[in-house]
Amino acid sequence: MQFLDFLLSRYLRRAYNKHMRLHPSAGTLPQPGSAKRYLLYIHVPFCESLCPFCPFHRVVLNRERARAYFEALQREIRFYHAAGFDFSDVYVGGGTPTVMPEALVRTLDLVRQLFQVSTISVETNPNHLREDLLDSLRGVGVNRLSVGVQSLEDKLLKEMERYEPYGSSEAILERLQDARGRFDTLNVDMIFNFPHQTTASLMNDLQVLKTAQIDQISYYPIMPASSGQRIISTQMGAVSFDRERAMYRAIQDVLMPEYQPGTAWCFSRLPAAIDEYIVNHDEYLGVGSGSFSYLNGTIYASTISIDRYVNLAGRDVSTMTACRNLGLKKQLQYDFLMRLFGLHMEKEAMREKYGEAYRRLLRKEFLLFKSLGALEETEKEYRLTRDGMYYWVLMMREFFTGVNNFRAQMRAGTREESEALAVGN
Repeated sequence: MQFLDFLLSRYLRRAYNKHMRLHPSAGTLPQPGSAKRYLLYIHVPFCESLCPFCPFHRVVLNRERARAYFEALQREIRFYHAAGFDFSDVYVGGGTPTVMPEALVRTLDLVRQLFQVSTISVETNPNHLREDLLDSLRGVGVNRLSVGVQSLEDKLLKEMERYEPYGSSEAILERLQDARGRFDTLNVDMIFNFPHQTTASLMNDLQVLKTAQIDQISYYPIMPASSGQRIISTQMGAVSFDRERAMYRAIQDVLMPEYQPGTAWCFSRLPAAIDEYIVNHDEYLGVGSGSFSYLNGTIYASTISIDRYVNLAGRDVSTMTACRNLGLKKQLQYDFLMRLFGLHMEKEAMREKYGEAYRRLLRKEFLLFKSLGALEETEKEYRLTRDGMYYWVLMMREFFTGVNNFRAQMRAGTREESEALAVGN
C-alpha cells in the first residue's frame, strides 16, 4: 500500500502543478450568476510570527500596513456587491485574521450590512482567545471559530516556533476550555506527520482533545510547498510520508464513532459547520491578497502583492491578476475530488450539472477507486469508505501543495515586496 500511495502522490503532484499554471489576466471581473449566492472567502495574510511549516500566504504584522489592507478589503467587498454578487456564507482565513480585531469586526459588520449571510467562520490562534475578542466576534455574527493549535506537545510547539508566541499546551487547553460554548462550533486545527512527531504524541493529543470535549477537530497532514521543504528540514527535520497512512488510521480509530467525519479530515461531536468551505459550495469568490476564486469553471487568483492589492482595490478595479479555465473534464475531476472529500457525491446533482456524460468522463476514476475499495455505490450516490477517506486526504494534500506551489511562484515574482515576503519563505 505504501508504494501505491507513493505512486499516487507523485502522479497527483505533477497533475496539480500542471493544472495550477494560471495565466496572467489583469483586471478580470467574473460575472455573477443570476440569483446565485456564493461563499465569500476573505484572506487576512498578517501574523504576529511565521511558522516554518505553514505554506499559506502570510507576512509579519505591520499595523499601519494592516489598517490600509483592511480598508482595501472593505472597498473590494463593496465592489463585488455593486457588481451584483450575493453571498450566503463567509469564511475568513489567513494568516491570522484576528491580529487586528477592531478592523476585522468592521469588515464583518459591513458584510452583514450588504448581504444576508447564514454562517461566518473565522480562524484565529490560541493567544487571541480573550474574552473581549470572543465577545466581539460573537456579537458580529461569527458562528464558527477555528483555532490553530497544531500540536499539544510542548517539544513540537517549540520546534515549530509556536511555544513562545502562542503558549504552552497547558495554557492552550485552558484557553480552549474558556472559549467552549461561546460559538455554535469551536474547531481545533491540528497537524499530523510532523518530522519528530511520534505515534504516542499523536495518541496523547487525540485523547486530550476528546477529554476536553472539543466540538470539532480538523486533522491536516503536513503539506509544505516545494519551496518550503528546505526550511522545514532545517528547523524541524525531514518530512516523510511513509507513516502518514498509519497515523491517519490512528486518528480515525480514536475519534470515530464519537466524532463523525464531515470531510476526510474534519471530525465533529455534533452536527456542525465543516472546515472546508470548498466542499459545501460549488463556487466561491475570494477577496484579499493571494485569495483564490472558483466561478463558472474558472480558477482566479488575486495578486499576492499586498501593495498592489491595496492599490487595485483603492481604484475600484478587480484585484484578480491570473486565471485558468479548467475545461469540462477538469471541472468534473475537480467536483469528483471536492464532493467526495465531503464523503459522498449525489448522482442527481452531477446529472443536473453535467448530464449523464459525467459517468463516462469519470469512468477511469470510478474504476480505480472502486478497485481500491475506496468507493461504494448506491442507487443515489457514491460514498467514501473508511479506507477511501485516506486516499482523499492524500489527494487533498497534493491539491493544496499544488496551490501553495503556485503561491510560491507568485511570491517569487513580486519584486516590490520581496524583502517582506522572504521572511515567510
